[in-house]
Amino acid sequence: MPQYGFHYDAARCTGCKTCEAACRDYHDLPIDITYRHVYEMEGGSFSKDANGCWVTDSFTYYVSFACQHCDHPACTKVCPTGAMHKDDQGFVSVNTERCIGCGYCAMSCPYNAPTVDRSLGHSVKCDGCKDRVAQGQNPICVDACTQRAITFGLVEDLAPSDSRADVAPLPDPALTGPNLYIVSCDAYRPHGDSSVHVANKPEVK
Repeated sequence: MPQYGFHYDAARCTGCKTCEAACRDYHDLPIDITYRHVYEMEGGSFSKDANGCWVTDSFTYYVSFACQHCDHPACTKVCPTGAMHKDDQGFVSVNTERCIGCGYCAMSCPYNAPTVDRSLGHSVKCDGCKDRVAQGQNPICVDACTQRAITFGLVEDLAPSDSRADVAPLPDPALTGPNLYIVSCDAYRPHGDSSVHVANKPEVK
C-alpha cells in the first residue's frame, strides 16, 4: 500500500501561517476549526555576565503540521463505528455517513488532528487533500507555502534521514508512526524538552 506524507523544512519556515490560511479558505472552515496548525515555540532567558551586561540564550522556531496520516493512527483504533479509517493511499479520513460525532478520535489523537464539527454532527480533519492528489496536484498547504518549506509525496521519495516528527511540542513519534519528516533548524528541541514552550497557545488551543 502506498503511503503519502509531508516533509517540512524548519530552516525555511518564517511562521507566516499562509499554509494554515490557505487550508482554511480551501476547505471553507469556520473560525474555530483548522486542519493545519503553526506553533510558535520559544525558550531561553536573560542573565548578567561578569561585566554586568545583560545577555540572552533565547531562541525561537516554528512547527507547521496537520494530520500526520500515521502508520498506526490512534484515532482509528478508538472509533466505534469504523468511520475514522486509513484508506488504500495511506490517508486517514472520516466516513461522514458512519461518524456519530462521539469525539473519541479527537480525544485520542496526540496531534489534535480530528475535530468534531457540531454544526455538521461529525468529525472533520485534514485528509491530505486527497482529491487534489488524485488529480496530480499537491495539498493546498504545499502550494501556498511562500518559502517552499512544505513538500509532499510518497514517503519513500521524501528524506527518511531527517527527523521523523521528533520535535517539541509534538509527542514521541514512536506512539503512532507519523508520516512527517522534518529538516530541523539550530533552535529545534526534541519531543519532551521542557526548555521550550508554545508562545501562541490561544491561537492553536
